[in-house]
Amino acid sequence: MHAVEPVCAEALRSDHERGALRFRPARVEDAEACAPLIFASGVQEFGFFLGEPAAVCVEFLTFAFTSKFGRFSYRRHRVAVTGDQQVAAVLAVHDGRGTRLDDPHVALMLLMFFGVRRTIRMLLRGLVLESELPAPKSSQTLIAHCATRETMRGTGVFSALFANALHAGSMDGDGGREIVLDVLMSNTRAYDLYRRLGFVELPRRGPVSARLPRELESVRMALCGPGATGSLGLDAVNSK
Repeated sequence: MHAVEPVCAEALRSDHERGALRFRPARVEDAEACAPLIFASGVQEFGFFLGEPAAVCVEFLTFAFTSKFGRFSYRRHRVAVTGDQQVAAVLAVHDGRGTRLDDPHVALMLLMFFGVRRTIRMLLRGLVLESELPAPKSSQTLIAHCATRETMRGTGVFSALFANALHAGSMDGDGGREIVLDVLMSNTRAYDLYRRLGFVELPRRGPVSARLPRELESVRMALCGPGATGSLGLDAVNSK
């Protein structure tokens, strides 16, 4: 596992209070810091999809993050960093108009990292998972891999990162595009956070797959209105 160097919580909080946090597109050199956060954003989902120990999952996500393409690439992510460039939070932005080749690219990344036999099993589980966490429509932008460094949870860092991404145009929320995300039904704290950010629950598309573990049942939510981020709450959890 590519571990993140421990960071002093007091120093990080002080940075946030002084307004020293900066928000920017992720870079390839952020891979080792972002991969554990991306894994933390969906431990159960990645565990089911990859079927590998946590350390191996993080190693794969580090590998995939350095790619220029695909849903795990650095180009899809935005980060909040402290004054000394420590990553404090991350999120991914998937524009439904540009995700057509995501599945083939994920398959390629899996083949390169795990080989044929393990990849086939992963892709089969991925089809089950995608029935619950579908790719965004061409009219949607999907927010995913939402995570905050443990020492920074509860300080509003993720809320600030989300607002920055929205206002910077990273999500392309104007022009009638719908901004959506998924959250596990069991993750009530994340659900409450997204409600404070202005997201509302959408109706289910269909029944839960019998092959999907019950703990992976999720809710898709959509951002309600262009001014929905006017009342930003404090983030307390990691969530997909």
